[in-house]
Amino acid sequence: MTIAELFQSAVGANRLSDSPELDCQLLLCFVLGVDSSYLKTWPERQVSDDQSTQFNRLLQRRLDGEPVAYLIGSQGFWSLDLKVSPATLIPRPETELLVEVALDLALPEQASVLDLGTGTGAIALALATERSRWEICAVDLQQQAVDLAERNRQRYQLDNVRLFASNWFAAIPAQRFDLIVSNPPYIEANDPHLSQGDLRFEPASALVSGDDGLGDLRLVCTQSVDYLNRGGWLLLEHGFDQGAAVRELLDQAGFASVETRRDLNGLERLTLACRSD
Repeated sequence: MTIAELFQSAVGANRLSDSPELDCQLLLCFVLGVDSSYLKTWPERQVSDDQSTQFNRLLQRRLDGEPVAYLIGSQGFWSLDLKVSPATLIPRPETELLVEVALDLALPEQASVLDLGTGTGAIALALATERSRWEICAVDLQQQAVDLAERNRQRYQLDNVRLFASNWFAAIPAQRFDLIVSNPPYIEANDPHLSQGDLRFEPASALVSGDDGLGDLRLVCTQSVDYLNRGGWLLLEHGFDQGAAVRELLDQAGFASVETRRDLNGLERLTLACRSD
């Protein structure tokens, strides 16, 4: 079959995805080892039997619900192409809002930054590419995630990022930061979405946080005060319906300038606050 024939037949079969054309494009590019422009430039090129077999196997796994990012082992985030694995959460486009807000803050030129629950390293590495003089510490509970984030760090030679395993603040050296960022687990344990779509394949430890979804957010809000410099900022991603609860947690912890920002879909997605005392 030609590239065009294989692509069109696959798109027609992929009726379970919200983005069938993009899914098939990413899978076909992965199998052929080319970029998307190649598919458009050379649609008449023949696909070998081995490539066609590999592609169809991946397509079937996608039809069974497995995320494309896990199938091809990578996911774009900010300006980076990050390695991913089933040991980590797949970076989401909406998390780029956290990076944007962090970069807009009035921080020191050589700011000290902590990324809690770094996963693939997406937030820490995105910040590092934009602020080469920031010193960024990124931690995750899972050693597999730390190892993967380290591979991503090495790929882009970001020497201003240090990665190690820590259960939130447990292994953080005694120091204070100008900025703490986190995209912690924030889904309720009984949320029906956990048994649907891509979430079925992602690690529960990166998704679920207690019965109300606020367990880890509560911990980070409470303990961050002791790790922030005066005037330092805390940025938290959270669920679209958790803005009010997170603002209350930050108020109770003594933070000032508490504010929630909305994502491109108009949903409350991120709350930031400043340590003023």
